[in-house]
Amino acid sequence: MIYRFRRFIRDLTPPRLLSLGFLAVILIGSVLLAMPVSWNPGQHVHFLDALFVSCSAVCVTGLTTVPPGDTFNLFGRTVLGVLIQIGGLGVAALSVMITLIMGRKIGLKARQVLSTAMNFTGVGGLINFLKILLRFTLIYEVTGAILCFFVFVRDYPPLEAAGYALFHSVSAFNNAGFDIFGGYDSLLHYAHNVPLNLITMALVIIGGFGFFAMWDMGHCKFRWKKYTLNTKIVIVMTVLLLVLGTALLYWTTDQTLLEASFQSVIARTAGFNTHPLSNFTEAALLIFTVLMFIGANPGGTGGGIKTTTFFAVAMKAVSSTMNGDRDEVFYRKIPNVVFTQALTVFFYGLTVITIGTILILAFEGDLSLSAVLVEVTSAFATVGSTVGITPGLCPASKIVLMICMFIGRLGPLTIATVLAFKGKSEAHFTEESIMIG
Repeated sequence: MIYRFRRFIRDLTPPRLLSLGFLAVILIGSVLLAMPVSWNPGQHVHFLDALFVSCSAVCVTGLTTVPPGDTFNLFGRTVLGVLIQIGGLGVAALSVMITLIMGRKIGLKARQVLSTAMNFTGVGGLINFLKILLRFTLIYEVTGAILCFFVFVRDYPPLEAAGYALFHSVSAFNNAGFDIFGGYDSLLHYAHNVPLNLITMALVIIGGFGFFAMWDMGHCKFRWKKYTLNTKIVIVMTVLLLVLGTALLYWTTDQTLLEASFQSVIARTAGFNTHPLSNFTEAALLIFTVLMFIGANPGGTGGGIKTTTFFAVAMKAVSSTMNGDRDEVFYRKIPNVVFTQALTVFFYGLTVITIGTILILAFEGDLSLSAVLVEVTSAFATVGSTVGITPGLCPASKIVLMICMFIGRLGPLTIATVLAFKGKSEAHFTEESIMIG
């Protein structure tokens, strides 16, 4: 039996093994959260809700059907925090880290899975990069927790404030958006607390910035000319989306500049809230939805189709309408395969959101299109922002959102690879053009 299981695992492709790893963690987390040992006195959590919360935590989304602070005790919150950390770093990264701690060697299969999970080219230097990543994560989460402690200690006893600070730091850095303050208010009570807003924004930006880009910036000693093309695009897109998002949200809502800036950061893809989305105008909801869909940078803890994907699609659209059709930026030419991958991710992302929105609208006849579109996009982009409809959804709608979260966390290309069954064929058909536009 053990031999068959090992053979089954050995024969799995890295994307399928990675998917099974995430599913296993989600199921284990749901069992733990569904046990009375995780609940506050007087609370009861149905298994579907436990499964939903576990899926949301591992997929670092933040959508929840029960208020975590009111529902779960210290043990349950610890389980939730661990699931968020596993989801942020990735199941493959965590398993490799445990193997390293135990002093064992990392096999080729584990390196391939880790490369798939982190979108790392090749396997050389991967373990050293992982060690740097773990140190980097620990430093920023501990620093964030210490800074948050001085904010929360004003409202809670020191030991309780330390727990809130650590959970909030882990949740923010991993772009999860979970909070344990009680209710569904998120950070509404701290909307005008400048230090906590700035700390949270910094953790979200750093976590979603992309570990490869951060490493490249440090390795090149912050000299622009030496950055890779990926890092340059990441920096430009991050600044552009943050500034543009802040300006548009400030213009289309009654938010303060601090609130608009916070929401612009959170849309990429953390899910905290200092201004209720239910109070947003339709224009602001559309802007927020677009920001969620684009998401964070590749190689980070955020979701969405990623900034580089959107950049590649936009660049190809612009360059194809200009003379020469030259796909060049920052004195570099982008390979055609990159545009093919970008368009594939873009298409599958839109497809998942469209199908998810249609299904939930069919299941929930009394909900508006804008509310459902925000919810589904938030799930797919692993944001966690909501207009408040999640707890009241029917079981079928909750399952749809869980599927969207799972696909969004692993990535449309990974899921497509998992489901693909390629057959060998030497036949090629005659090429023929079609009319476009």
